[in-house]
Amino acid sequence: MPLRFPSPLWLAGIMVAGGSAHFAAPSLYARIVPEALGEPRPWVYASGIAEVTAGLLLAHPRTRRIGGALTAGVLVAVFPANVKMAFDAGGIWWARLPLQLPLVWWAWREARPASSRVQGKREKIAPNSSAGDAGTL
Repeated sequence: MPLRFPSPLWLAGIMVAGGSAHFAAPSLYARIVPEALGEPRPWVYASGIAEVTAGLLLAHPRTRRIGGALTAGVLVAVFPANVKMAFDAGGIWWARLPLQLPLVWWAWREARPASSRVQGKREKIAPNSSAGDAGTL
């Protein structure tokens, strides 16, 4: 049975909500910015903007592929900060870490051309044959 993905609008909502949280509670995120990066607030706001932008791009079919690629990239880029948050705060933050892999996979799936995202098996048409006499390759 092929894996079914929910609507990309769900992932868009996750990204917009997560990015918005950077502006609603910046001090929470400022604590996990590595000291080597200097003042944390610009990094918090930049990552929030990146997450919201990725979500908005995912929401529209015409920009979904770039939104998926941006979402995957943002999720990978912020993973070390999420690990730091889990070490620092513990609890529920540890449960968040294993969820990132399927989110990256889902985002990357949305970045692929629509023709390669068809769910289930597809019959391949042999070259130089019509649909009526096509054999599978």
